[in-house]
Amino acid sequence: MPRSRRGDPSRLGAQSRRGAEVRRRGDLPGKGRLWTLALTGLIAGVFMAAAALPSSLLVGFGIKAAAGEFEDLPAALRTPPIAQRSDLYANDGITLITSFYDENRVAVPMDAVAPVMRDAMVAAEDIRFYEHPGVDLRSVLRAFVANQRAGGEVRQGASTLTMQYVRNVLKSDPNLTEAERAAATVTSPGRKLREMRYAIAVERGIGKTEILNRYLNIAYFGAGAYGISAASERYFDKAPAHLNLAEAALLAGLVQSPDTDSPIDGDADAAVARRNYVLDQMVRMGVTSAADAARATAAPLALRPTTEPNGCTSMPAGRTDWGFFCDYLVQWWERQPAFGATISERQERLRRGGYHIVSSLDPTVQASALGQALGVYGYDNPRAMPTAVVQPGTGRVLALAVNRHYRLDANPAGQENYPNTVNQLVAGGGAIDGYQAGSTFKMFTMLAALEAGLPLGTTINAPTKLVTQWRHTGPGNCGGFWCPVNANPKWMNGPRTMWNGFGRSVNTYFVELERRIGADKVVAMAQRFGIVLRSEADAALAEDAAGWGAFTLGVAATTPLDLANAYATVAAEGRYCAPLPVAELMDPAGQPVAAAQPSCSQVVRPDVARAATDAARCPVGDRSAFNKCDGGTATSVAGLLGRPVAGKTGSAEQYATETFVAYTPQLAAAAIAANPDDPGDKVGAAVQANVVAAVVRVMATALAGAPKREFTPPGQDLVVGPGRTNF
Repeated sequence: MPRSRRGDPSRLGAQSRRGAEVRRRGDLPGKGRLWTLALTGLIAGVFMAAAALPSSLLVGFGIKAAAGEFEDLPAALRTPPIAQRSDLYANDGITLITSFYDENRVAVPMDAVAPVMRDAMVAAEDIRFYEHPGVDLRSVLRAFVANQRAGGEVRQGASTLTMQYVRNVLKSDPNLTEAERAAATVTSPGRKLREMRYAIAVERGIGKTEILNRYLNIAYFGAGAYGISAASERYFDKAPAHLNLAEAALLAGLVQSPDTDSPIDGDADAAVARRNYVLDQMVRMGVTSAADAARATAAPLALRPTTEPNGCTSMPAGRTDWGFFCDYLVQWWERQPAFGATISERQERLRRGGYHIVSSLDPTVQASALGQALGVYGYDNPRAMPTAVVQPGTGRVLALAVNRHYRLDANPAGQENYPNTVNQLVAGGGAIDGYQAGSTFKMFTMLAALEAGLPLGTTINAPTKLVTQWRHTGPGNCGGFWCPVNANPKWMNGPRTMWNGFGRSVNTYFVELERRIGADKVVAMAQRFGIVLRSEADAALAEDAAGWGAFTLGVAATTPLDLANAYATVAAEGRYCAPLPVAELMDPAGQPVAAAQPSCSQVVRPDVARAATDAARCPVGDRSAFNKCDGGTATSVAGLLGRPVAGKTGSAEQYATETFVAYTPQLAAAAIAANPDDPGDKVGAAVQANVVAAVVRVMATALAGAPKREFTPPGQDLVVGPGRTNF
């Protein structure tokens, strides 16, 4: 259900002339410093007589009261640091994904609260709120008499609504020590006098309307609801602007004993009794008629309890896959210096900062990606097909899906991480380094070669086996050297260019190309395009990247998100944009936050990326701008998608994983079939066709209705080759 931070206040209940006059008075004018000194001195005198404190304290208090200006108050009372819930929405700005909070609260302006709710709170907590300057002398005297009759035992308080506001702010001020926060609620004459002095200064500084608004936002209403907006949602599933008389009286009555009186998880009878008391007070105050109050008293509770989700594991049953996107958003948030100097500070800002986050998650694309993943492997299959969809030119992440539920529920015996897991299988991080993506990494060798000046027509006579200079002592070595082979010699061997070498995925062609330019240049290119080497073993090999000859064949672990975004960078003509899970981000004041803007940079010349794209059209059955394609590993893709497209398949050693990544000028998507818990469980070559088809269907869904856009051809200097080279 969409949530609005503002509502259209409606007036409910008859209003007497006196009630209207009370509200018109609104903010009382300041009484002057001498009047304040006299009043507080009198109050202190009564209070001190009861408490038998030294007269010196009274004199000191009077001096402080006279000097009690608003500007001299603690910062928290001038601008209260109220913890607010941050809400995360899908890219439509309406569909709630989840919320993040320590205290479930959303501060709202006064005009978003029904007038009947404002009246109910005043009637419940301080019926003379509009008639005193922050401290109610009549209540102080009454409490003094009552407590004296009780032999000095505190039986009746004299706190005004303003004093309660002061207490609530100070007891939750994060800038105070634990002892200082505890002192804000301790029963002592000193605390009460300080509270009175602060209350008078607050009234003089911000006035009645703002005090009531702040109190409504800071008060606790039980059942985990802080502030009137969250309380309205929690108890009645509505915005506070739409509360009726009975609902407003119930909520106002809860503030006195929110934990014990809550009708959701406390004493419903006590809640009703307290509601009826508030209704009586509203009649007495003149803000509703006796007839309206009687009808509200007879009304049933009519609760519609809702539970606000909190965190990434709180997704509803039909959206448990959205948790992987949510998890990535939290990862992204924790990396943003705009939200604090440390991860801890950034986490606190997310849980307490009151942000309105419109994510980049597209529910339609997400549903398609999940459906396709489940079509390849079900929830109860140990194998998985994590899938990512990214927008070139912005880096915005449209979908992160996998055939798993993102939740903490126990799994059946023998199934450690499926169907339920909180491992980030799509974007990586934590326990997940990623998966080998095979020949998709040949893209980085091609880019590095093009940047070095080798054109697409660079011809190499590719043999079945190539003995390299890189040392290798494992199985299949050739005299202690690494010697890769072509998977299908008959179809792959012979003179090849970047067009048909990439199209047919010729290993020996790309290993030789890598040898010429240097493996370190290829590794660096991959990192420029956003490939993160999360594995400690991969990171160690990258330290001596010149010796990592196998890198071009995709032996490093990666993730669908990194791979999709790297190819999206090619689609964007060499403009890399860091993966971005947000479309719009606003602070509690409704101001945009700059962190939501794409963070992009040009990592290769546009013409280098255009040339790579021209060759990358060959594997998927599209046509090169120069008609140079000659064979591909997924030639059905272009016909199925029906628009210009480029991409690459990839198979890890012995078909342990199968990968496909594809892109158009507007979209990039990648999927990897693997067993996240057991790399030794080889998925097999047969699943590649399913992975390809799944990615194509997801792209077709995402691009539905989008115009067909052509790729820009490269310049001639990156097309003509230097002639055939044999080795």
